[in-house]
Amino acid sequence: MAHPLLLRAWIVLLLLLCATVGASFVLAGAASLAVALGIAFAKAAVVYWFFMGLRREGGLVRLAAVIGTLWLLILLSLASLDYLTRG
Repeated sequence: MAHPLLLRAWIVLLLLLCATVGASFVLAGAASLAVALGIAFAKAAVVYWFFMGLRREGGLVRLAAVIGTLWLLILLSLASLDYLTRG
């Protein structure tokens, strides 16, 4: 049988999935995007913390994970800016 903590994390991910689907039907426009990104951030945090084992790692590994995520956000924002500023 799987570890109970992982089962709880999986249930949290399912609840966040339900929140994503529910928000997509209720919200529209910029509010929908903001809520969807917030829920996606929460899902990523659960995956990082429980399934990737960052809760058991030391500070340097956690710092590397945060820096890697920030670097990905920088790259995505620069790609978005390039796409938005083209004529």
